[in-house]
Amino acid sequence: MSRWPRIPLGLRLFLLFFVLVAMTAYFVSKTVIQEVKPAVRQATEETLVDVANLLAVLAQQPMAAGNLNQSRFAELLSTYGQRQPQGRLWEFGHKTINHRIYITDRNGIVVADSWQQDIGQDFSRWNDVYLTLRGQYGARSTALDPDDPLSTVMHVAAPIMDNGAIIGSVTVAKANRSVQPFIDLSKQKVAFWMLMMTLLVLLAGALVAWRINTALSRLIHYANHMGQGKPVTKPRFRIFYEYGALSDALEQMRNQLDGKQYVEDYVQTLTHELKSPLSAIRGASEILQAPLPADKQNRFAGNIEREARRMQSLIDQLLQLARLEKLPQLEQVEPVMLASLVEEVIASAAPRLTLKQLQCQASLPGSLQIQANRFLLRQALFNLMDNALDFAPSGASLSWQAQCDHGSIALSLFNQGPAIPDYALPRVRERFFSLARPDGAKSSGLGLHFVEQVATLHGGELQLKNHQDGVLATLRLPSP
Repeated sequence: MSRWPRIPLGLRLFLLFFVLVAMTAYFVSKTVIQEVKPAVRQATEETLVDVANLLAVLAQQPMAAGNLNQSRFAELLSTYGQRQPQGRLWEFGHKTINHRIYITDRNGIVVADSWQQDIGQDFSRWNDVYLTLRGQYGARSTALDPDDPLSTVMHVAAPIMDNGAIIGSVTVAKANRSVQPFIDLSKQKVAFWMLMMTLLVLLAGALVAWRINTALSRLIHYANHMGQGKPVTKPRFRIFYEYGALSDALEQMRNQLDGKQYVEDYVQTLTHELKSPLSAIRGASEILQAPLPADKQNRFAGNIEREARRMQSLIDQLLQLARLEKLPQLEQVEPVMLASLVEEVIASAAPRLTLKQLQCQASLPGSLQIQANRFLLRQALFNLMDNALDFAPSGASLSWQAQCDHGSIALSLFNQGPAIPDYALPRVRERFFSLARPDGAKSSGLGLHFVEQVATLHGGELQLKNHQDGVLATLRLPSP
């Protein structure tokens, strides 16, 4: 069964936006470009109407007198037709007179012509003259070359009036080719700016789509980490407040679900872990109720005290781990000198080191510093040290080292002791998983899990691997 390709939401929104913008730009630009030519020609025709009526007023007196041919007006008209202007309109030069003016009498015979080429010709058949002499609006558009659509010439006429009677007509003609460069230039500018605006709008749409997709990816990342139970910072959104509301709802749902599951898991685990010491305490108390020699009474009383301490330690560790796992992120960080912190840990472990005749060395640069929560990092190092002391055989050596590597700081503790079994390597950091100690003591299995949680909160990780003649535990944290 075929499936649709998995296209990101942001890309799908952009594609839809692109289609809509492209169609809008195409139809708008096409409509505007198509309207440029008729709009220019309508404006030109209006100008011709005004000019024709002005000239009709000026020609009225010599026309009524019957001496238009010999009048000053005819002379000026001829001079106008011979002028060669040296102007520049926009990007185009203007070196010839593009308007032609001719005047006809009441019979349609040309009596004056600015081009001096059709005087005496009968123009009564042309619509501009024919309609004007009959009191109508006279205009025509005639192609000089039938095969050239740009060869058309627009003619607009106005009547010459005398005492309310039409005694002639004035026609002003203009070739459409003279305005075609302006039409073409306008079309080019419309197309250019429409293209530029379309690209800008598409760029803005692409930016919005990218932000939407990025915000959605952050929400997916947040939801995935919540589902895996990993600490993650809730994303914040300044523009897409709907996403912010969704992240708040996810966090609230996580807190509710995690709280319920968290309680169930811890109650179940705590019940299981307390069974053994409670059974030992119950058995020892029952035995103590019977008459016993003093040495046996002391031994069973010691058992009760030891198991009680074990339960107290387990409960304290569980509470501490519970608080740590509920932290979404570190609340307080400060510069921490690793050398002094490791020396503090070694000094605290001095009694156990002396008891087991262990050697502990530290080789850390005195200036090595990291941004961290000092209390949590100190507890993590205590747990690493306690774990190493549990497994180190008498007379062995422990070594602390630190180095900067690829933007991170690797703080390592080498324990010259037995290797971790292959089956246990992937699991030693799990909650409540522990290996048997050489002295037979039992562990809560929470120490290394606590260390890993601290490393994760600091944006780092805990690495454990078997090394030559021992085990190497490395706490890798980001450098400041």
